[in-house]
Parts: sequence; C-alpha cells; structure tokens
Amino acid sequence: MIVVMKKGASAEEVQHMVQQVEAMGLKAHVIEGTERTVIAAIGEKRENAKHSLESGPAVEDVLPILAPYKIASLEVKPERTEVCTGSLSVGGARLGIMAGPCSVENEEQILSTARAVKAAGATALRGGAFKPRTSPYSFQGLKEEGLKMLAAAREETGLAVVTEVMGTDDVELVSSYADVLQVGARNMQNYRLLEAVGSAGLPVLLKRGPSATMDELLLAAEYVLDRGNPDVMLCERGIRTFESHTRFTLPLASVIYLHQKTHLPVVIDPSHGTGHTYMVPDMAAAAVAAGADGLMLEVHPDPEKAMSDGYQSLDFEQFAVTMDKCRAIAGAIGKTIG
Repeated sequence: MIVVMKKGASAEEVQHMVQQVEAMGLKAHVIEGTERTVIAAIGEKRENAKHSLESGPAVEDVLPILAPYKIASLEVKPERTEVCTGSLSVGGARLGIMAGPCSVENEEQILSTARAVKAAGATALRGGAFKPRTSPYSFQGLKEEGLKMLAAAREETGLAVVTEVMGTDDVELVSSYADVLQVGARNMQNYRLLEAVGSAGLPVLLKRGPSATMDELLLAAEYVLDRGNPDVMLCERGIRTFESHTRFTLPLASVIYLHQKTHLPVVIDPSHGTGHTYMVPDMAAAAVAAGADGLMLEVHPDPEKAMSDGYQSLDFEQFAVTMDKCRAIAGAIGKTIG
C-alpha cells in the first residue's frame, strides 16, 4: 500500500504514520517527493489495514500498489530518481557516461584511459578488478591491486569509479575503493549479494541478466531498495536470443518500457549488447535518442591487446567520435553530455 500524506504534513505526522505501519508488521519506506511525502507499506496484506491507516493524521489517501515490485514502482514515486555521486549524475538532464576498460590491467593503462575518457566527456570511470569469466582459465582480474589503481585514477582525474562486486565477502573491500557498486548480469538474482550491496551505502548499478524478464530485473532492484538504498540504476546490456550476429540482442525498447514502470534511471551498455566495436557508436547514439539516462562503454588504449573484451572496446579516438555523435543527439532532446 501507499500512504499518501497531505501537502505540508509535518515530520512528526509522517513519523507517527511510520510507527502505525510498523505496528501492523509492515515495513515502512518514506519517499519524499517535490510536492508531498508518501509512505510505502510493504509486506503481507493485513485485514482492515487500509481503513486503519486512512484515519491517521494528515493522511490524504491510502492506495494499493498494483505492480509486483513496490518501492521501484512509478506508482509509489512519480518523480524520477536521480543518482548522484562525485562526478557522476544519472537520471537528470545530464547523461551519465561511464567509460573505461573491461579489466584493469596495469597503472598506465587505467590512468591513460581515465584521462582520455574524461577529456571526451565521460563522467565516471568503469573498470573491472574482479572479473567473472566463463572460463576459469581466463584472466580473473587484479583484485585489490586493481581497485587501488582505480582509486589512483580517480585521485588524478576526479572521475567517480564504477566497478563490479562479485560476492558478499568482497562488498566491504570494494566499497572502500568504489563510488558505485556494479552487480553484473550473472549475479542479478544473487539475492544475498543484492541485500549486501543494498546495505553498503553506495549507489548500485544493476545489470539485467541475459535471460531475465523486466519484472525479474525490477524485483532484483527491489532487494537493494528494500535495504534502504534509493540509489539504484538499471542497466540493459542485452539478452540472449536465437540470433548470433551479435553477442547479445540489445532491446532499446527497454528504455521506454522501464520509464513507464519505474522511477529508477536506465543505463544502456552497447558494448556487451552488441559485442562488436563497429556497432557500438551507432547503438550508443540510438540509446540516447531512445531516452536512456546513461551509457556504459568499454574503452581501451589498444583494444587488440586487451586482456578481455577487446573485440567490443573502443579506442580513444573512436570514443571521442562516439561522444560527439551522442552529444549532438542529446542536445536535440534537451540533454547534455560532459
């Protein structure tokens, strides 16, 4: 249920209703909008709960939440969520551009990439220190040494750091270096990990699993939100279909659909979504035209020598050209880049 407070409801009146909700055995999530405050009452239905809450002071209405996901629903929060941390802002008029290599390989590689992507318009540096690879014999990342290199790049360039956390045991360590915790596609339904990152106090970038439905993605986000973390970004990175001409199939309709269902910002990853460098610039531009709130792009100083995902990575010049193309489209729809 949603408890809609009257305009001008005091903090004491809101807190009183929170206590009423919790006394019914429900979890209360207070969401402050531009015009009024609402309280999402989450949990099993209680007999006569609606009537009891309607009688509360400064309560305007009590409404059901129809979607299976509750806190993520546009029913609960009609205003768009904007996630901000350091140099990165996703969900407002400025597009969030997260760019960098699939894997952190060495200090020079990550520093040169950070300088180049910032100069071209990126607002965050992405890079993997812990790498979940299909084969156990593939490069698995530099782990904490890689995190230290990402932090050094942030120190020099001011770019916020986005990096993946793979397991609950790593959340504390990664959180001590990162600005945004990325939950990869393989872990989208790792519910203990979602709870852990939800409690970590940092924004979360949640990637859609390759076979996940939209409801499953939004319910995964609900695990993070339910821990009191409102700063969740949804990332469409392509789904697995029968088609083999691309690494995955990248459905840009996800942007429009999600904007109709949730207040959470939507990021598109055309690097994984296509798996081919030559496709990335046009798909990035198309994502901006579709209304995406941000982009996640793989960039490497020498993609042919990359230790992972070189075949879908842009070099510095290609990234700059891509940003120019996206910037022109963003301007046409009232948004900015860089």
